[in-house]
Amino acid sequence: MPVLAINKKAKFDYEILETFEAGIALSGQEVKSVRQKQASLKGAYITINKNQEVFLINATIPAYKMAGPLPDYNPTRPRKLLLNQKEITYLAGKLQQAGLTLVPISLYTKHNKIKLEIALVKGKKKADKRQQIKERDDKRKIQRLLKNKFQ
Repeated sequence: MPVLAINKKAKFDYEILETFEAGIALSGQEVKSVRQKQASLKGAYITINKNQEVFLINATIPAYKMAGPLPDYNPTRPRKLLLNQKEITYLAGKLQQAGLTLVPISLYTKHNKIKLEIALVKGKKKADKRQQIKERDDKRKIQRLLKNKFQ
């Protein structure tokens, strides 16, 4: 399952409660661009409209370089996500709760299809982020000390 794009900021800014796998509707040249790892999920989010359709908003997929000129191409256009109706209803109900949102985590291939891992998340407080940074720094120091001790 090769990862094509990842949203690193999402794991730092949010507490992940649940993850889901969704298909994504792309045009042919977008698929080629994604397979070349040109996509970016930075600043992207997911919405559910009144018609129970799920869309990925603000994800950047640039035009495929080898394609000819595409005059009306928008790299940040909304892209439809493919989920079961049962999952869409469940997510729509969860989004009614205060403080919960949907964000994309990673874009990857699975059996020659491009899939998007989305997560139901809750925002972290500033203190939680500081604690995470402190734990990461402590872990690095321990690894460094162990490495120097065994050399």
